[in-house]
Amino acid sequence: MAVAPRTTAARGIPFSTSPLLAVKLPAWRSRVVLFVLFAAFFALICRALWLQGLSREFLQKQGESRYARTLELPATRGKITDRNGQVLASSLPVKAVWAIPEDVLEAPADKLRELARLLEMNERDLRKKLDSDRTFVYLKRQVEQETVDKILKLNIAGIETRKEYKRFYPEGEVMAHVVGFTNVEDAGQDGMELAAQKTLAGTTGSRRVIKDRLGRVVEDIGAIRDPHDGKELVLSLDSKIQYIAFTKLKEAVDLHKAKAGAAVVLDVRTGEVLALANLPTYNPNNRSILTGAQLRNRVLTDTFEPGSTMKPFTVALALEEKRMTPATMIQTAPGKLTIGRATIGDAHPHGILSVAQIIEKSSNVGTAKIALQMEPEEMWEMFTNVGFGQQPRFGFPGAVAGRVRPFKSWRPIEQATMSYGHGISVSLIQMARSYMIFARDGDMIPLSFQKLNEKPVGQRVISENTARALREMLEKAAGPGGTAPKAQVAGYRVAGKTGTAHKLAGGQYVRKYVASFVGFAPVSDPRIIIAVMVDEPSNGQYYGGNVAAPVFSAVAASALRALNVAPDSSVTNIIIPPDALVESL
Repeated sequence: MAVAPRTTAARGIPFSTSPLLAVKLPAWRSRVVLFVLFAAFFALICRALWLQGLSREFLQKQGESRYARTLELPATRGKITDRNGQVLASSLPVKAVWAIPEDVLEAPADKLRELARLLEMNERDLRKKLDSDRTFVYLKRQVEQETVDKILKLNIAGIETRKEYKRFYPEGEVMAHVVGFTNVEDAGQDGMELAAQKTLAGTTGSRRVIKDRLGRVVEDIGAIRDPHDGKELVLSLDSKIQYIAFTKLKEAVDLHKAKAGAAVVLDVRTGEVLALANLPTYNPNNRSILTGAQLRNRVLTDTFEPGSTMKPFTVALALEEKRMTPATMIQTAPGKLTIGRATIGDAHPHGILSVAQIIEKSSNVGTAKIALQMEPEEMWEMFTNVGFGQQPRFGFPGAVAGRVRPFKSWRPIEQATMSYGHGISVSLIQMARSYMIFARDGDMIPLSFQKLNEKPVGQRVISENTARALREMLEKAAGPGGTAPKAQVAGYRVAGKTGTAHKLAGGQYVRKYVASFVGFAPVSDPRIIIAVMVDEPSNGQYYGGNVAAPVFSAVAASALRALNVAPDSSVTNIIIPPDALVESL
C-alpha cells in the first residue's frame, strides 16, 4: 500500500519539496571540504610518523634536557707532605650553597635576613644575587658543614647545596711560599700547588640523574665516569728545618728593621731543597687581604747584586786556569784601584795579600786585579757554568734567570766590578746552588723540590783540588780572622762568604743595601748549604757579616742537629774579635 508523503501541518506542503530544505550551495564545495579534512588528517599522520619515527632521538634529547641532569662528582685533591710525612696541605669536605632565584625570593623576609647572616653577606647583596633571570646562582662557595646545617634548617624553598672541597694548610705562613694555595675551584694558583696541578688534581667523575623542577634528585640513572682522586705529593722540605729557617729569618728582619728577607737550605748530597723562607709572608688559610710584597717568593723571583759572595768564583777560575796559586801575593795598597775614570776601593787598606787572604779579608782591589789577568770570556763561562744568567730548571713557577751581560760588551771596569759582585744580578737560590762546586768537590747537581729516591749525577765545573782550596779559604773567611766570624757554629767547622751591595734606584746606586751570606757545613764533609739575604736593613748595621751571617749560624746549628750530623770540631767557644772585619762594598 502506498504511503502518502508527509506534509506540513499548516500548508499541506510535502517536506521533500519544502523550500527551506532546498540545497543552495554547489556540489563542488562539499567535495572541497571533504578533501581539506582528508588532507588535514593525512598531515597529522605524517607529522606523527615524523615525530615518533625520524625525530625520535632529537625529541628524547629535548625531553632529557628538561628533567635529566649530569652531576659532577669532584675528585679529592692529593695531599702534600714534607719528606717525613707531615701533612702540609689537605682537602676538607665543604659545601657550595646555590639557589633557584625565583623560588627563594618567595621566602619570608626574616628567613632571608637569617640566610644572609649565616652566609656572612649583606642582605642587600643577597637579594641582588637572587634578583636574576637565571635558574641557578651560587650564593657562596666552600661553606663549612656546620653553617650548611643551619641554612638547611631554615627550610627555604630553592636553596640547595653541592659537595666540594676546601684546601687546608696546617703550617700556615711558615710554608706558604713553597706549598702555595688553590682557588675556589680547587685549582693551584701558586707554589707547588700550581707546579704539580696535574698530579694533585685528579680527574672529576660524573653521574646522570633525574631532577624535578625544584632541583631535587628523584631518580639515579647511573654513573658515566667514576672520579679518580689526585696523587699525594711528597716534598723535599723538612718541616723542622723550615720552621727554624723561618723563625731565625724573622728575628733578623725584625731586629734590623729590614724591608724583607729570604733564606734557603739545600742538601749538598742530593740537591733537595730542605727549607725555603720569605718575609713578608701570608697565611694561605686566610687570604682576604693580600699584597704583592706578601706573595713574592723572593728566594726565586727577586734578583740582586750579590756583592762579595761572587769573589770565590773569580779566585776559583784563576786557580783552575793556573794563573796563580792560593799563596800568590798581590799588592792591594793603598786600598784603591783606578780603572779608566772609575776608582774602586776596599773598606780597609791591607797592603800585600795572598790570594787566600784576599778571600779571607774580602778585598775588592785584590779580586779586581785577579780578574783583570783573565779573559772576559773565561769569566763569563765560569758564571754561566754555575747557573748565573740561566733559567732555573727545577719545576717551580716564577723562578728567574738573573742577568749576566754578554762578555763581548764588557769594559775593563765592568769586568773588575763583576768579579766582586756588582754589575751582575742573581737570585738567592742561584747563589746557594752555585756554592755546590765548593761543597761537592767541584761538581754541581740539579735542585729538586720533591723528595728523591736516588742521588743525581753531578756535572763537573772545577777540579777537586780547586774546590778543596776554596773550601779552606772560605773556612777562614767565616773564622775569627775573616769577615764573618758571626757565622761560626759551636762544634762544627763552617765555610762561607759575606756579601754587601748597594741597591740601584733609577740607574744610580743609593744608600740602601742588601746584606747576604752563603755558606756550608760541616767543612770536613759538607751536608747543607745555607744562603741568607736581608733586604734594606735600617737599624744601624747593614754588612752581611753582621746581619746575614748570624742567621746562617743559628739555622746551621739547629739544622745540623736535626739531621743528626756529627760534630767535626772540638771548638765549643765561638771567637768573635771586637774589631771583626767587614767586607768591602
